[in-house]
Amino acid sequence: MDRSTVVRRVVRWYDQEARDLPWRHRDATPWMIMVSEFMLQQTPVERVRGPWASWVERWPTPTALADAPAGEAVRAWGRLGYPRRALRLHQAATAIRDHHDGQVPRGIDDLLALPGVGSYTAAAIASFAFRQRHLVLDTNVRRVLSRVAQGRAHPDPTPTRAERDLAVEFLPTRPERAARWAVASMELGALVCTARSPRCEACPVTSACVWYAEGRPAWDGPPRRGQGYDGTDRQCRGALLAVLRSSDEPVTDADLEAAWPEASQRDRCLASLVADGLVVPAGDALWSLPR
Repeated sequence: MDRSTVVRRVVRWYDQEARDLPWRHRDATPWMIMVSEFMLQQTPVERVRGPWASWVERWPTPTALADAPAGEAVRAWGRLGYPRRALRLHQAATAIRDHHDGQVPRGIDDLLALPGVGSYTAAAIASFAFRQRHLVLDTNVRRVLSRVAQGRAHPDPTPTRAERDLAVEFLPTRPERAARWAVASMELGALVCTARSPRCEACPVTSACVWYAEGRPAWDGPPRRGQGYDGTDRQCRGALLAVLRSSDEPVTDADLEAAWPEASQRDRCLASLVADGLVVPAGDALWSLPR
């Protein structure tokens, strides 16, 4: 089966099986799509639905967010995790307000210049918001291509030049079609060609999949380790931020101690939150979200 046939079958499958996600609706603005891309980084879709809806209702444009205090963005981020994303999104909104007349820019270079926007996020926004032709390589797409074209259960830990060259071979020439393929292959990896329990019987391209034809060989690369959470600095940072988000007034050292009793880890994590700009000193032994 040639690559154009793979693309056609995956896109046709997507048209029938795609999840109904609000940032995919025709009336979703580029800003709404940009917010979804920030929130979806390292966060499952179902955890994003509610916060996304609240966010775009409260701040329906980049200017609306930019005009709000940065601390309100951090507060509204809630328990999505990796809260620096909230700060970066606020900074990006400010740049859009100040340098792009309040409109999410269409050009890939302008997108890359925004705070918090790397190569993947820029390509995703350009593709999904503006229907441009870009290589959108998230974990799901990489896994689909690794299995279908290379017969490997998983891609390498980080994308290689050879992997990108392979992905370009699947990318349709027409921008609209390329954007459709990007979201369709991503959805296939999220729903069918999953990391742990792939549903090959439901896959539209099983007959073209090298991995399936070879008997679904096990992964022979470096061990794939999941991330722990309990007791980590990430959990500690989240506990401290939860205290700050719950109060409209500055909180005390005692408030933070109650949230995380272990002093050395608490002090280390508080210092890292201050360094990241997520927490600011508000007086003697007082702390607040950024103003």
